[in-house]
Amino acid sequence: MKLLTAAQMQRLDRQTIEDVGIPGVVLMENAGRGMAEHIMESFAALKPGPVLVLAGKGNNGGDGYVIARHLIEAGWQVVSLVLAEREAIQGDAAVNLAVLEACGGRVLFAPDDASLEQTLAQQIDARLLVDALFGTGLTKPVTGRYATAISWINRSPAAVAAVDIPSGIDASTGQILGQSVSADLTATFAFPKIGQVSYPGAGFVGELVVVDIGIPAKVASQVTDDCLLVTRQVAQTLLPLRPQDGHKGTFGHLLVAAGSVGKSGAAVMTAEAALRGGCGLTTLACPASVQPVVASQLAETMSVPMADADGEVSLEALPALQALLAEKQALAVGPGFGLGIEAGEVVRSMVANCPLPMVVDADGLTALVGHLELLTERQAPLVLTPHPGEMARLAQLPVNAIQEDRVAVARDFALHHGVVLVLKGARTVIALPDG
Repeated sequence: MKLLTAAQMQRLDRQTIEDVGIPGVVLMENAGRGMAEHIMESFAALKPGPVLVLAGKGNNGGDGYVIARHLIEAGWQVVSLVLAEREAIQGDAAVNLAVLEACGGRVLFAPDDASLEQTLAQQIDARLLVDALFGTGLTKPVTGRYATAISWINRSPAAVAAVDIPSGIDASTGQILGQSVSADLTATFAFPKIGQVSYPGAGFVGELVVVDIGIPAKVASQVTDDCLLVTRQVAQTLLPLRPQDGHKGTFGHLLVAAGSVGKSGAAVMTAEAALRGGCGLTTLACPASVQPVVASQLAETMSVPMADADGEVSLEALPALQALLAEKQALAVGPGFGLGIEAGEVVRSMVANCPLPMVVDADGLTALVGHLELLTERQAPLVLTPHPGEMARLAQLPVNAIQEDRVAVARDFALHHGVVLVLKGARTVIALPDG
């Protein structure tokens, strides 16, 4: 499923309106009608309401007026509350405001704090709230009466439906701009946005549905697939087919270099994960001092003791490790490997010299800090799997900077260093070397 930034969606709208010639008011009608249908389906038990539509002065508010009109036509009791003066409503939104009023819709205006608080106090019986305050174009923190309205929405026991995106979420990153509406249903338009599936924003979206607003296929097909949401269903299609007459020799042999005293569990879990992931054969190379421990816990994994020093792998193990690469198809290194000087040198040597596809995780990533030139010198594929703290050390950035725009950080690192970067977390970001 393709994911868009706010800027990409704005370009789609502009192309549709300016290049194709479909008026913006038509797109707004399609958006509002489509969301109204989802509202009536999802909240049928709440009919006839009352419903309160909270609208900003922009096009998101215009979508709200269309929604209000279609709900009224379907027999719902709807009040629309505009957080602006009537004169501030312009363009397509003004057209749909006039249509709503001409169709008998009740519209209230609250252009200041006092009028907003007074009006909200009179709407406490609403059973459904429609958030049409801000759309995907929001880029700065919510303040003033809009912040007041969001707080009121979140305190209300009523169900909440958000128009395009819950107000207060950065559509491109998922960051919360001050505060955000917490929705039960979000109907987004044309394509889902990165911020709707990225935390913390994803935690405010509720059920996410996509509404077709009439973007022509000619225009929609120009959207690149540089950012995709990989669902369980998509992931299943990416797995290679396993022949029914296959056996352990058919599905590859992985070498795992992991573990140290006190961290043998990491080695065990890595080996088990390899088998669970589909490897036919797995060999675990670990320090001699922990090999008996891991061997007793792994019934299906072969284990090889390596020369060690103080419970971690030593440089003397390098020749044996190189020999173990023969007839293997991939190498995983780093889980529980230890942070000692020699363990770090072993990791760096393997990154520099291993001709196989390779995954580096955990302590292995720490060994690469300050030595990132090794990444671009490799010819075989390399996958790095940091959590945010490890990513911060690799990229020399604060953790909060990593988390504020995980997609951009992962993409930039992968592009610059020629690796597959798997930035772990809630909604793991996988960035390829081509961006």
